[in-house]
Amino acid sequence: MTPARTYPATITAAVEHELVIRKSRFIARVEPVASVAEADAVIAGIRRSFWDARHHCSAMITGLLGDQARSNDDGEPSGTAGIPMLEVLRRRDLTDVVAVVTRYFGGVKLGAGGLVRAYSSAVSEALDLAALVRRAALTQVSVDVDHADAGRFDNLLRDWAAHHGATLGEPRYAARATLELWVPAAELERLDDDIAAASAGAVVPVRGIERIVDVAA
Repeated sequence: MTPARTYPATITAAVEHELVIRKSRFIARVEPVASVAEADAVIAGIRRSFWDARHHCSAMITGLLGDQARSNDDGEPSGTAGIPMLEVLRRRDLTDVVAVVTRYFGGVKLGAGGLVRAYSSAVSEALDLAALVRRAALTQVSVDVDHADAGRFDNLLRDWAAHHGATLGEPRYAARATLELWVPAAELERLDDDIAAASAGAVVPVRGIERIVDVAA
């Protein structure tokens, strides 16, 4: 069987972290974004908020596969800020995220190596505070049951999803209850078997589209 394609993760919400190194303040903010334009807007907003700071260095990765990347040293010596920040994002296998580190200069020069360590550490320590969302290609599965059985099957699917890398969709209620699950390709046959066993073959899952779904890490 061909291994399932993996996708970079992202973060659920913005995080901030501050380092003070030899009197310089490094204020890191890492934020999820959906596009380069959105990332640029985040950077512009931070520039306005910390208008009196000397540097606002940044790095971003966007795109489902993390195929768009940019960085900016913003006046720091070339290669000492933006690229090290970008490398942290890459090592964490992230996408759709922008990192900005604002520096208030403390009067003591850190040298190229010191700047690389400071900017990369600021981003890395900020990301340690972040909650991750992984992304996976999942197949939609619908399960139609009588209303009287909806509670039992809802509990069954919730438990099944927690143990098989799946995620629940939104249930729909009409003449019958339709429960929805998004399932990894490798687990589809297992789901068929488990539902057949739970219903004595009376309930047959129906497969739908495949899409990239965010799943809490």
